[in-house]
Amino acid sequence: MKHEFKQRVYYSDTDAYSVAWHGSYLRWMEMARVEFCREIGIDLVELAKNDITIPVTNINIRYKSSAMIDDKIVVETEISKISIVTASFKQVIKNGATGQIYTIAEVEVAAVNNQGKLYRRLPEELKIKLEGAFECKD
Repeated sequence: MKHEFKQRVYYSDTDAYSVAWHGSYLRWMEMARVEFCREIGIDLVELAKNDITIPVTNINIRYKSSAMIDDKIVVETEISKISIVTASFKQVIKNGATGQIYTIAEVEVAAVNNQGKLYRRLPEELKIKLEGAFECKD
């Protein structure tokens, strides 16, 4: 399943030259992953109440071009891999009007308890929902 998250590039997302600051892309990807999780039935607040959080453990991002102030961007998010302990998301940020790619990233998350201790396996409730979205390719 591929999820699309739409966002406008605001002044606060840019540097002095009206170019999107490199950290803004990470924030947009986080927002898109949260919305993706909501769409597949993963409520991050409820997970935390059940002693499960899923922080980013690794990110590999390739910056290809720069978004500019007032661009309308689309963040495409899909699950690219699920292992016993982690899940990886492929995220592409592009211009909503032209399709020009700004970034391509692979983001890995792991399940930990609220004290930060790694679970030996993805908790079953999380694994089932992630696998359902992984198997549902567009």
